[in-house]
Amino acid sequence: MPDLLTYEPFVLSSLEGEEAPLTAIQEEILELKKKRNAVILAHNYQIEPIQRIADFIGDSLGLAYQAASTEADIILFCGVHFMAETAKIVNPSRTVLLPELEAGCSLSDSCPAERLAAYKKENPEAYIVAYINCSAAVKALSDVICTSGNAVKIVERIPEDKEILFVPDQNLGQWVAGKTKRSMKLWPGSCYAHVLFTVRALEKTKLKYPNAPVIVHPECTEAVRDMADEICSTELMVKYCKESDAKEIIVVTESGMLHRLRKEIPGKTFIAGPTDTCACNDCRFMKMNTIEKVRDALLYMKPEIQMPEDIRSAAYQPIKRMLDWSKA
Repeated sequence: MPDLLTYEPFVLSSLEGEEAPLTAIQEEILELKKKRNAVILAHNYQIEPIQRIADFIGDSLGLAYQAASTEADIILFCGVHFMAETAKIVNPSRTVLLPELEAGCSLSDSCPAERLAAYKKENPEAYIVAYINCSAAVKALSDVICTSGNAVKIVERIPEDKEILFVPDQNLGQWVAGKTKRSMKLWPGSCYAHVLFTVRALEKTKLKYPNAPVIVHPECTEAVRDMADEICSTELMVKYCKESDAKEIIVVTESGMLHRLRKEIPGKTFIAGPTDTCACNDCRFMKMNTIEKVRDALLYMKPEIQMPEDIRSAAYQPIKRMLDWSKA
């Protein structure tokens, strides 16, 4: 295994100067967006060129709210498949485009709908809390949806006599169980990108930046979470970084997050959490979206997200419950 010290940490500083002018293809996208009456939603893990032309950048919860409330004719969702599905579920009258239809999610794939349906048949009393990182078909089988940002709040709303099954992320579920003191059964799934972070890699980064606090996404393993100064969703990472007095911060999540932090928080340096084999950690699915595919999606109006209405309407109820509970 390579020694991490042979890798230069991936660092983004907000002191590096003004952003470069938009490229020709970015300008073309903005023109197409206006022509199509489209809104561009981008997850925090998207590449910087996409983030720069997005109308809204955020985590799954924030983007779900934006998708539900938009009056644009077209929702161009720059993220992965389950996110674009969620946009269609909450706003079915809009056309929802995804730049790369094959942009999936290992976590979503770990919980096939047919397996969850079989579990429900054998355990009809189970109250299913589904992390939003799952397919529309899994959402349709669930009682309530959550995100990493609101999972604790959602679980706290569930009556204590309910037997909870948390799907599909066992690491997030374990963290939520600890925060809420609720006993929960955990589906054996995980995000391939977040479990690549290790204590060994993080310790070596801390040697180079001993005064930098560590913020960690709850999808990481318990051993990595135990090293964190703060465990939170990507949206709450922005809040933490804005409020922290630290000038250098180690950010243990997908490296696309650093682009947003650099843009929104001048004067600080952000160090990507490393793995044992590289200085940062990219999700191969998130990076399947490119600026060219964003342009082509608006130009040709495809790939379009579609689903059976019975699945969409069934999936809408637990999502609506999440949105309502999150506002309470």
